[in-house]
Amino acid sequence: MTVIDGAPTILRASDVSKTFGELRAVSGVSFSVAKGEVLGMAGPNGAGKSTLFNLLTGIPFGPDSGDVFLNDVRISTWSARRICHAGLARTFQTEAVFSTLTVAENIRVSATYAHKGRPRKPSEERIDELLQLVSITGQRDRLASELSLFDKKRLMIANCLAGDPELLLLDEPASGLNPDDQVGLIDLIRTLNAAGITIVVIEHVLSVLRAVADRILVLSGGEVLIDGEPEAVLTAPEVIEAYLGSKAARE
Repeated sequence: MTVIDGAPTILRASDVSKTFGELRAVSGVSFSVAKGEVLGMAGPNGAGKSTLFNLLTGIPFGPDSGDVFLNDVRISTWSARRICHAGLARTFQTEAVFSTLTVAENIRVSATYAHKGRPRKPSEERIDELLQLVSITGQRDRLASELSLFDKKRLMIANCLAGDPELLLLDEPASGLNPDDQVGLIDLIRTLNAAGITIVVIEHVLSVLRAVADRILVLSGGEVLIDGEPEAVLTAPEVIEAYLGSKAARE
């Protein structure tokens, strides 16, 4: 989805920080995401990307300082469940599915958690819609443990979508995927965005980010290094140095 100039801000982080003992994992990070946008996040290992996702979603902790706003409402101190109910969902680096349940049962459980108020079971038609959206319609009655890696990732996304989120955070969805599956992932992200879902995606596979992101934000050492158009960001000298080190260090 092409971002329309003047689109409202759906997510805003203001001077967000998190410290673990002597380690400042996230340090004064500020950024915003426009409604309808696909924002890519990149950075070397240990840059603070997944920790930042934790701070945004409250899973398993919020920020020590700074604020997070969803649709202009401050959510920094909310519980993870309340944040989910407000319309923000996320996946994880590992394949977090209910392995002893079928694909359809996974979605039923997820919908029960994600919907605010009285637990609501999704209709069979809604389950089929979600499976079609993530392209695993033929796997409905299989145990999640029997799925391929990519299908487990697609099921994680379907579980998130069961709560009808406005904003979806994907944490390294291309990890472990072969090139063909990476192409499938690109198609899936584009499909979800075209369906009206705003997406923030952390990814080390930069070709995936280049293909889907309207904008890329790079973290290094827990701070924002650069934020801008994909090609300009990915070819910036400071980004190359953050990934590869200085010329002197490489020599």
